[in-house]
Amino acid sequence: MTTISFKVSEEEARRIRKRARQQRLSVSEYLRRRATGSEEAAPVGKIRCDITGAEIFAPLSGASALTTETVRQMLAEFP
Repeated sequence: MTTISFKVSEEEARRIRKRARQQRLSVSEYLRRRATGSEEAAPVGKIRCDITGAEIFAPLSGASALTTETVRQMLAEFP
């Protein structure tokens, strides 16, 4: 994966972090979505766990799987 970096003022950084937090996204994911125009939330549904019977969150059909790498990306900017 390629890295792109750029500079922002302290105030801009605060606003970006705040907006990412409000949308429950990492700063990287927030900026990626803003830059590519794909700002809609990832599709998430609820299913019943076959093992415990508990209701859990799961990606809807056609959505990409949650992987260790995607979790790392989500947590990379976590304070």
